[in-house]
Amino acid sequence: MSILQAFLLGVIQGATEFVPVSSSGHLTLLPWFFGWQFDPVLKNAFDVMAHWGTLVAVAAVFWRDLVALILGGLRTLDGLRVGGLDGFRARLQQDAAGRLAWLLVLGSIPAAVLGLLFESFFEKLFGTPTVVSLLMIVTAGMLAFSEWYGRREHVLQDLGWSSALGIGLGQAVAIAPGISRSGATIASGLLSGLDRAEAARFSFLLSTPVILGAGVWQLKDLFESAGWQAGLVPMLVGLGVSAVVGYASIRFLLAYLRQHRLYPFAAYCLLVGIAGLLVSLFR
Repeated sequence: MSILQAFLLGVIQGATEFVPVSSSGHLTLLPWFFGWQFDPVLKNAFDVMAHWGTLVAVAAVFWRDLVALILGGLRTLDGLRVGGLDGFRARLQQDAAGRLAWLLVLGSIPAAVLGLLFESFFEKLFGTPTVVSLLMIVTAGMLAFSEWYGRREHVLQDLGWSSALGIGLGQAVAIAPGISRSGATIASGLLSGLDRAEAARFSFLLSTPVILGAGVWQLKDLFESAGWQAGLVPMLVGLGVSAVVGYASIRFLLAYLRQHRLYPFAAYCLLVGIAGLLVSLFR
């Protein structure tokens, strides 16, 4: 992998991890379009570092929220220690940050379970660009439907436990390459009644435990593989670029969704999916 390729893939990872157009879909289709061939060990190492870059971006934008969530979660646990389940429920009702922290924990469970149970199945999908292209079209439909049907009248304080679980299921489905994680969670948030900006904020916060957990898991596999050190420079380029671009992407999307709709992203995913199918047909 050249430095230029690492730079371009880092840009794609940083931009599309948060903008609802599927980072996994782009990272599968882009090398396929251009015929780039990478050593599987080095490509996996690069993907790990690029995901760590996007985690840095989330932490940089939401560090105050993350600190408040951790402290709120600890306060609710203290309520459990002091007053048992009744004390825990009382703290959840009184502590907005603690309640949101546990909503995020609940929303993270489906992706963790599905990823562990079907890891090999989802990995195989990365080698089938036709399927990825079809799933990009699914993402387009999902974004358009949620924009058309969503009520967009609630804030995060109104979010219920079942809605948080539903958004988490959307995140779990997005393990499949071509299904946008941010798109699936924002769409699920809109269908739960959240307005666009609040749905995006919950989506970005929800990405933190999943990206962290997957990053730690992938690091274990990375260090167990031989030869990953050969791609150290491209990995560092990917990490840095994805962090910077990811930070800008989060800021952009939060501002954009306060006044604009998801239809342009749906149209883009539809076009990319159709282009992928056409390339697959004529190759």
